[in-house]
Amino acid sequence: MNIGSHGGSCGHSCCLRLQGLSVKIGNDPILSGVDLHVHCGELVALIGPNGAGKSTLLKAILGQIEHDGIIAFSVPGQRTRKPKIGYVPQSPVFDPGDPVTVADLFACCMSKRPAFCGLSKAMQEKVLECLARVHAQDLIHKRVGVLSGGELQRVLLALALEPLPNILILDEPLSGVDVEGMESLMDMLDELRETYDLSILMTTHDFASLPRYADQVILIDHKVVCQGKPLEVLASQDFTRVFNRKGGGSF
Repeated sequence: MNIGSHGGSCGHSCCLRLQGLSVKIGNDPILSGVDLHVHCGELVALIGPNGAGKSTLLKAILGQIEHDGIIAFSVPGQRTRKPKIGYVPQSPVFDPGDPVTVADLFACCMSKRPAFCGLSKAMQEKVLECLARVHAQDLIHKRVGVLSGGELQRVLLALALEPLPNILILDEPLSGVDVEGMESLMDMLDELRETYDLSILMTTHDFASLPRYADQVILIDHKVVCQGKPLEVLASQDFTRVFNRKGGGSF
């Protein structure tokens, strides 16, 4: 098992550890015996064909579905508390004709004051502070429904980073983003984990960026099929077998 540059011990850093995680929907097994370990400051990519259980795994970690097995968090100074988790769901859709702006979206999520009453000066400054983390202050007055794929991901990231989490979970963040936007977004994630020492766990079907950005890659097909350094997994017989059999992905 590869656990990145932190070696075999967590030391005093935060981490996420799954042991024997299994999920059933009715009588149908979706995941079986999943083990993984994500350290602080590490970007881990979950890959696998459609229907392999990647999004189900994220939902289990988020506590949204029932599961068997162990999900354990370790956060320095918070031994008895769960960590703060930032989450960006897959491909949310907003109506292009909706007048809701980025500022309105933040106000709905962060303030008890109705968005139609407008932002207070303090709230506007807070929104700009959040957007600054992803270099997107210029989007504050733009309507959410007309944002490009890359712009929308930056806005959702800014929301997920308030308050600053210990772990950031992203479900297909590159979906709907053009090639140039993909590189920009991955550079942003790389900057965020360096700046805030974040653990980042993301699903993706784009494999070309993994050798540059990911610390480890976990190939899932209802169970962990293979895991390790990106190039090791992408060059493995398991990778070829799974994707030749089911298709999907790009590399």
